[in-house]
Amino acid sequence: MMSKVAHGIVSNMRSILPRLEASVKGGLVSVRSTSKRPELSEHFTLDEMVANEKLLQYDEGSKERTELETALLGVLNRVEHVPIVINGQEFQAKEDFQQVLPYDIQQPIAHYGHAHRVLIQMAIDKSVEAQVKWDKVRLSDRIDIWERAAMLIAGRYRYNIIAATMLGQGKTLRQAEMDVAELVDFMRINPVFLRELANYEPIRDIQNNCRNSMRLRGLSGFVAAISPFNFTGIAANLAYTPALMGNSVIWKPSDSAILSNYFVFKALREAGVPDGVVNFVPAEETTFASVVTQHPKLAGINFTGTSTVLKVLWQLVAQNINFYQNYPRLVGEGGGKNFHFVHSSAEPETAVACTIRAAFEYAGQKCSSCSMLYVPESLWQNHIREPLLEITASLVVRQDATYCDSFCSAVINRRAYDRIYMWLRYIDQSPSCQILVGGSCDKRRGYYVDPTVVLVKDLDNIICREELLAPILGVYVYPDHKLKETMEKVAQINHGLTGSVFAQDQNFIEEAYDAFRVNVGNLNVNDKSTGLMVGQQPFGAGHMTGTSDKLGTPHSLLRWTSPQVIKESYKTHRNIFYPYMQINDQEQGIAQSDMVSQDESSFGHFNSDGNKVV
Repeated sequence: MMSKVAHGIVSNMRSILPRLEASVKGGLVSVRSTSKRPELSEHFTLDEMVANEKLLQYDEGSKERTELETALLGVLNRVEHVPIVINGQEFQAKEDFQQVLPYDIQQPIAHYGHAHRVLIQMAIDKSVEAQVKWDKVRLSDRIDIWERAAMLIAGRYRYNIIAATMLGQGKTLRQAEMDVAELVDFMRINPVFLRELANYEPIRDIQNNCRNSMRLRGLSGFVAAISPFNFTGIAANLAYTPALMGNSVIWKPSDSAILSNYFVFKALREAGVPDGVVNFVPAEETTFASVVTQHPKLAGINFTGTSTVLKVLWQLVAQNINFYQNYPRLVGEGGGKNFHFVHSSAEPETAVACTIRAAFEYAGQKCSSCSMLYVPESLWQNHIREPLLEITASLVVRQDATYCDSFCSAVINRRAYDRIYMWLRYIDQSPSCQILVGGSCDKRRGYYVDPTVVLVKDLDNIICREELLAPILGVYVYPDHKLKETMEKVAQINHGLTGSVFAQDQNFIEEAYDAFRVNVGNLNVNDKSTGLMVGQQPFGAGHMTGTSDKLGTPHSLLRWTSPQVIKESYKTHRNIFYPYMQINDQEQGIAQSDMVSQDESSFGHFNSDGNKVV
């Protein structure tokens, strides 16, 4: 059964678009029936139900648990070769790299190479060629491919993708299952939104005079998809949402997620995505960015990562704006500084439980992970401090993410570990910071960082402002009488994907709606900042953390289409003059015959003063 929230979203879409469509469709039946050409746009019946993918429970002895255990052994016992794939042809780079387990860096699971500039250029050329053909494929045929892909990923490919995500990206079972379920949602729900968009027709106020229609074209050129390590589902969505809309894509996966991403790529090829529509091009970051942003056929960049990298991409595009054949579409999401703000009327147990999960699940590496907790003095000492610290200290950080009692595992790679280590050193030396629990790390076997809670006494400290992407939670205790002042400060310094407020006082909740209207893309009430679901809580950042294009909505699909409006007139226009000019039919006929008989030079003559008159 579809959830009430998901049903509401689809129902609302159905109530808006078909209503507008109905206003213009009434007089089109006879017109369409006489047309001898194929339809330029497609229309769909909207009677299907849609729901989020059900999460499997993996109880001991269950079929899914047995299937997953087999898949985990399969990934561990074989070092998979991941090729560069351009237009269906596999290439191997000279230099070989390995994807290793973040929690056991001596154990590789895949080896791969980086595409050099010539291969990236080849991928661009093949993408541009493929886009012309792919854009002409009917929407219904594309939708069929995506629905087959959803079935394959939810079924036969599910356990291999989950296993690669757990092992290669260091996710626990639940986190990996949620990730793959999100991927299925993207593949299943985006086609529903495409049907909604395709059913729109422009208004026609005079029946039988003309027909107005709109077709959804892809962008001319190619789209570069640059995906992150932390979500397999988002990585695939960055590549395949533009493809669904008629674009060709060069997908640069993260080195730290390359195996799970490659399994998804294989599933989509099996589902029927033609060669060249999505090209799988692992590459060094700066080389890839340099080549794609210097090409005149760049049509767009779809990116998820950090705000710093997004700014670099934006600058590279701006530097080359005079050379492009399009205005490239730039879609980017960064995590930013997500926060939990607790009011004195909040339930402490709810605030503590939600904060621990939001801050430390997946070692704080989600783009929506909670990085700051704001607590009133009236709740901190007696209600929140002790359970927050005790539970955090008891969390199991396993050397093996596949153990079911593991709450989180190692951080993704050496670069992340070194960055987090520097943050911990700064915190230890800062006079306005005090580590309450955690603070240690170890890289001898894997990249381990203990869940850490830091008391911050100064809101101007960099810990309160910067995205950490780490299992580090900053806590600021504010005086109850400075509630509004603190909220204003938080709105200034915390720009992120998600903010959460915890309160039972409805007046405060209304104030929070206003105070945090701009600085976050999603605002949750009495719930954690993580766990947003496709179609139910579409996500996109606020302020300088992203373009807020709301993945999992029709809005995100519209970013990847260039609609063309077509007007077919059935009542010919022969009048040159308007009625208010009071020129009768006879004069109009004489004027027209005179104009037709004269050559082009006769339209200008000279008056008595010698001035040329048109």
